[in-house]
Amino acid sequence: MTLPTAGFPLAAAVSPRLQVVESTDSTNAHLIRDLEHDPAGHPHLSVLLTDDQRAGRGRLDRSWTTPPGTALAVSVLVRVPDLPAHARGWIPLVAGAAMTRALTDVLSGHVHKVALKWPNDVLLDGGKVCGILAEVVPGDPSAVVVGAGVNTSMRRVDLPVPTATSFAAVGVDVDLDDLLARYLRHLDEQLAALAGTGGDAAASGVRAEVEERCDTIGRDVSVSMPDGGVLVGRAVRLDADGRLVVEVSGVETMVSAGDVVHVR
Repeated sequence: MTLPTAGFPLAAAVSPRLQVVESTDSTNAHLIRDLEHDPAGHPHLSVLLTDDQRAGRGRLDRSWTTPPGTALAVSVLVRVPDLPAHARGWIPLVAGAAMTRALTDVLSGHVHKVALKWPNDVLLDGGKVCGILAEVVPGDPSAVVVGAGVNTSMRRVDLPVPTATSFAAVGVDVDLDDLLARYLRHLDEQLAALAGTGGDAAASGVRAEVEERCDTIGRDVSVSMPDGGVLVGRAVRLDADGRLVVEVSGVETMVSAGDVVHVR
């Protein structure tokens, strides 16, 4: 599954600036460099994408590298001057939910299950098909670059870990232009709703949207914490800041960062 030869007309109708590059080190880093040179030329929802990312990064500064032509790396600039700083932690969760919703839309009528794994991994039939990394633009806290890496035509033998998957691995053919256009619309709509309520995720419906699509809620989980500890319990909900609430023997712990494993 390579980039469509006709380009991305559907996505370009949503994005005011959509740039396709043959290859790059990291779409996030590339877009941030472009912003430094021409901030005025990059309005809200500007997009940079490639199917040949050489030095991609994931959460917790992990590397994310795929064979050329087997994954879509896309970075989107979101400008959120009306979103209070305390609510900007919702941006990566909103992005994960937006991608989950977009993929659910394009696979409508298929038997495949799409879900969100907290905080922002997209699962396809239980395997990770997409990860999200959001980075604040240096010097401009109201500008955030949201990167998404989507495994498209990667063969099973090339998948980086046993818990990963791709469209090809589960036998689905996805219109990448349609997927990207839907993702951009859902991302924009949810961020606008959040800003419209002064960052209140509950009042805006954003928390409900994320929780509805989050397969982590209601599951037994094991969370590897940044301090090296492991928390094992039941994920019961998200709090007002988007943190995962894990209950252990009647005691609730708010998790803001950590690697979550769904315990079967």
